[in-house]
Amino acid sequence: MLRGRDDECREIRRLLDGPTGGGALLFQGEPGSGRTALVTYAHRHAAHRTALAGTGLADEAALPYAGLQRLLDPLLDRAGALPERQQSVLRRALTGEGCPACHRLALSMAVLGLLAVTARERPLLCTMDDVDQGDRPTAEVLAFVARRLRDLPVAVVLTAGVDATADGIPGYRLRPLGEADSRAVLADRLPGRPPETVVTALAALGGGNPQALVDLAGALTPGQCRGEEPLPTAPPPDGGLARAYRARLDRLPPDTRRVLLLAALDTDGDPATLTRAARAAGTTVDALAPAEAAGLVRVGPHGVTFPQPLARSMVEATAPLARRRAAHLLLADLCAGAGRRLRRALHLAAVAAGPDPLLAAELAEAAAGGEDGWATASAALRRAAELDPAHAATRLLTAARYAWSAGRPDEARLLLATLPAADPAGSGRADLLRGELELRCGAPPAALTTLLAGAEAVAGTDRAAALGALARAGEAACFSGDQYRYAEVARRAQRLCRPDDPPATELTGALIAGVAATLRADHERAGPALRRAVVLGDRLAAAELTPTALCSAAVAGLLVAVDSAAHRLADRAVALARDRGELSVLPRALDLRAVAEYWLGRHEAAGESSREGLRVARATGQANGVAVHLGMLAVLAAVRADRATSLRRIAEIGEAPTPGSRPHALAQWALGVLDLVDGRHADAAARLASLARTGTGRGQVLVQVMATPYLVEAAAHLAHHPAASAALAVFDRWASSTASPSRRALSARCHALLAPRGSAAAEQGFRAALRLHPADAGTFERARTELLFGQELRRSRRPRDARAHLHRAREAFTLLGASTWAEQATAELRAAGESVGPPEREAAHLLTGQQLRIARLVAQGATNREVAARMFLSTRTVDHHLRNIFHRLGVRSRIELARVLS
Repeated sequence: MLRGRDDECREIRRLLDGPTGGGALLFQGEPGSGRTALVTYAHRHAAHRTALAGTGLADEAALPYAGLQRLLDPLLDRAGALPERQQSVLRRALTGEGCPACHRLALSMAVLGLLAVTARERPLLCTMDDVDQGDRPTAEVLAFVARRLRDLPVAVVLTAGVDATADGIPGYRLRPLGEADSRAVLADRLPGRPPETVVTALAALGGGNPQALVDLAGALTPGQCRGEEPLPTAPPPDGGLARAYRARLDRLPPDTRRVLLLAALDTDGDPATLTRAARAAGTTVDALAPAEAAGLVRVGPHGVTFPQPLARSMVEATAPLARRRAAHLLLADLCAGAGRRLRRALHLAAVAAGPDPLLAAELAEAAAGGEDGWATASAALRRAAELDPAHAATRLLTAARYAWSAGRPDEARLLLATLPAADPAGSGRADLLRGELELRCGAPPAALTTLLAGAEAVAGTDRAAALGALARAGEAACFSGDQYRYAEVARRAQRLCRPDDPPATELTGALIAGVAATLRADHERAGPALRRAVVLGDRLAAAELTPTALCSAAVAGLLVAVDSAAHRLADRAVALARDRGELSVLPRALDLRAVAEYWLGRHEAAGESSREGLRVARATGQANGVAVHLGMLAVLAAVRADRATSLRRIAEIGEAPTPGSRPHALAQWALGVLDLVDGRHADAAARLASLARTGTGRGQVLVQVMATPYLVEAAAHLAHHPAASAALAVFDRWASSTASPSRRALSARCHALLAPRGSAAAEQGFRAALRLHPADAGTFERARTELLFGQELRRSRRPRDARAHLHRAREAFTLLGASTWAEQATAELRAAGESVGPPEREAAHLLTGQQLRIARLVAQGATNREVAARMFLSTRTVDHHLRNIFHRLGVRSRIELARVLS
């Protein structure tokens, strides 16, 4: 089976089975991309055709028409059917006598005629693999023929490298396989069921190249298949891909190969270093010209790049050992003069023949802190572990931590799996990393257990690390919806806190204490602790400043509703994570920034933060971060009544999140808002009330607090609303403990909605909310309050008072691009007797299918009873639908309805 090549195989079948049976295809791809497999596929599906097969051979590239002679040799006995002049030209070319330029057209016509003569007996398939590797005259003749097959039962399939060109021939670039297809290629060839970490790492290493994946699968030891030994870092030097590259490289001049190897080994790509290296090797960078012409590299003002993902590693893997060794030593000398300590140590380590504790120590010291990139530092520490087995455990553990910082969780897991037996403290530190990986990429409930165990193991030697682990354990409990377990986390953290803790450690302790108090609704204790965490986050010294510490301070800011401070801290965490390349923490920082932007009313900015977080989480394998960002995007779309986008994001989440988890709660919040927008108030209230179970410590209390204004709005349409009242009581206790005007405005609006219609309490609540909404932020929520107040006044038979509020709501929603809410405000204005334009959207987009059918019948003059009879509905149901139709379209009579539908 050709994995990931469905489109190409379909084109081959279409060519072979087409009505004329003629045509041509050109497949271009890098070595190992499956070009030869496609040629084989064409022959396998051409049983009813005469088949000719040729391959471009580099050894014959200097022999004009050598490839054409091999291809046409089986047909030469039919050449007598050609005109005499064409026979003569063809014979001279194929016997090595050449073909003058003035006879090339005659030669090309002779080849076309020979194929046509053969195809009279039976349709013909003619293939030439690697046509660009053989002699150029053969390629030119075949291209000429391929462009003239429209009415002949001759199919031509050619393959070439990515830089080959052939005008007039349908070409298909063979793209790298996607992850799913790469994993399938490996599954076809790996024995048993290897761990997911092994398959994922190999799929990434293969770079989507089918031959590389096949070679990797064939080269694994049993221990590597089981994930018990380190995996290779490149496809094997004796595999099919390496042979293809070796043949390609052997055609280059010696100086070109020498400089190309230096460019491959100098991964920094510094042009000055390569220039000096080439000069030291006795040549210049200009020697790369043939390699650039062959498509192996691109040379620009910023250095040398390898456009094909595996070309760099293949250049290194196929070079003779002595040449590699000399190149590494040359680059090591240059790095010493340039102050590139880690690069120098890596070059020396590449040629070390056995254990070398001194070089291992140099690698470890130079890699500390990841200044040259976390991935490079991780590789250095892995090599240090090999050079000094006595210190392997500590260095492998640090290498795993660095791999995770670089956003490579599978690599980190593999390194953890290869750790030798260690002391309990070392095992505890490994558990801290395992728990963090599980929190971001796996099962948060399991992460909670692992993190608690790790914190217990290291508490005696590293209190700061233990407190950090407890903070993540608390996050795991909240993510899973098991907030009742946070009390245990807080008790353990309290035992570890000291009055003289440094600011970063004090911040973590204050956060845990504040979150625990918040979850038990003890806001008198929560407030001071959380505000202290925010202050500490702003005061962290450079030595203690990390994205994780800033994220902790941002969480505290959100919990005490200091939205601007929370946004500032989260934004600093994002910037710092990017600057340091700490991809593992970036999705979390972007999540917190998006939540702060939501509370600030910056929905567009929140969406952009979540979209970036989604991209990074997917790229770094953080499945839980992916689900959270999808959930937030679904909520943001639902709040703006963008049904299609919200449902699409929810569908992307899938069914993986367990009920009660944060992604599941975000999806339910979004669906509840959509229910509210569509007027399904009972469904909306039930869905939003289910986000948390009051008094049990289960579910998503913090998500439900965010969703409470929508729960109350839905419940206001119901006769009984105990769940909404209970949720509002929780919201009130929190809002009143903060200094946030926006939270108090939402609280006042909720109480106004639950007050009796037309009562003084309702009006006072709405007016209080409008006074409290900040003038410089929260435009959307202010507009929602204006709309709801306008609805209350109109339904209380005060249309004149309602109009000013509805006008302001309509204007704000229009400016914000919230078209559905603007249309609701328009409908309310019309119902209040205001003369406003018709809805901007067509009725067909505003109504359900059944509502649209009813509306059209009514517009045609049918009575409600007649509509009920024709649609097999009760008259009461038709009355109900008609009221909703009038409301959605902003009309007040059947005459206006007919006008809108016309």
